[in-house]
Amino acid sequence: MPDEVTDNDENGLSHNSGATVRRLQLGGHLRALRRAKGLTRDQAGYTIRASESKISRMELGRVSFKERDVTDLLKLYGVEDPAEHRRVLAMMREANAPSWWQAFGDVLDTWFQNYLDLEQAAELIRTYEIQFVPGLLQTDAYARAVIKLGHEDGGPEEITRRAQLRMARKQVLQRPDAPRLWAVLDEAVLRRPIGGPEVLREQIEYLLAICESPRVRLQVMPFAKGGHAAAGQAFSILRFPHEKLPDVVYIEHLTSGLYLERREEVDRYAAAIGRLFIEAELPSRTPEILREHLARL
Repeated sequence: MPDEVTDNDENGLSHNSGATVRRLQLGGHLRALRRAKGLTRDQAGYTIRASESKISRMELGRVSFKERDVTDLLKLYGVEDPAEHRRVLAMMREANAPSWWQAFGDVLDTWFQNYLDLEQAAELIRTYEIQFVPGLLQTDAYARAVIKLGHEDGGPEEITRRAQLRMARKQVLQRPDAPRLWAVLDEAVLRRPIGGPEVLREQIEYLLAICESPRVRLQVMPFAKGGHAAAGQAFSILRFPHEKLPDVVYIEHLTSGLYLERREEVDRYAAAIGRLFIEAELPSRTPEILREHLARL
C-alpha cells in the first residue's frame, strides 16, 4: 500500500482510474501515518467516534471517507502542514467521486463494484477461465447467454442492461493507455456451446480477431495436457501502474467476489498463472486452435 500521497502525474494514475484505487491509496497512506505515530486502530477509532473495524475498513479502502474523519485523523497523526492536508483531502474527494459504472447501479451487484474500478485502473490483467470467455472478450450475444444462466428470473430489460454494462467494460481495451490482457482459456470454454452453436461460432470468430491486438495475449489449455497448476478455479490478477499499489487477486463466486491482497496469497496465484502460461499452448498457436474449433461447429 502507498506510504505517501503524490500527485496524479507522479503516481501514474489518472482521475479516471476509479474511486476504488483512490480509496486504496488513501487508506494505505492513513495506515502508514497511524503506524508511524505508534497508535492502534482502536485508538484511532476512538478519536473519530468509530470502531476499530471501521478504521480497518478505511485503511483497506473498503468504505468511503468523511472529510471530518480524515481531518481528525490527520490531526491525531501529527500532520500539521496545510499543503499536506489539502493533498489528502483532494485525494479523499477523488476517492468518493462517482465511478463510470454508477449509471448501471440498478443491475450491478455491490460486491462487483470494486472490481470494475480496479479493472479500469490496471495496467496488466492476467486471467484464467475454466467455463466462460473472459468478460472483456465476450460478444454481446455470448454475454447475454452467460448472464441468463446466472439470472434465470431476470426479464429481457434486466438482461439487456447487464449486457450493456459488460459491453461498456470492454471499452477499456480501446483506450490509448489500455491495459494488457493475458488470458488462458481452458479448452472446455471453446467446446461448451453457451447460447447455442451460432453464438459460440460468433464468439470464437471474435477471439480469432482479437488475437491480432498487440494488447491481448490469448492461450488455450488443451485437454491433452491433463492436470495443471490451477485446475478447477478461475481467477484474475490485476497489476497497477504504481509500484506502491500491490497486485490484487480476484476470485468470483456465485453470489460474491473475493479480493486477495496479502503478499503470500498473491505470490501463490502469480506462481500458478506463471506455470499456466508455460503449460498452455503458445500464443502463436491460438489462431490455429480457434480455427480447429470453428471447423467442428
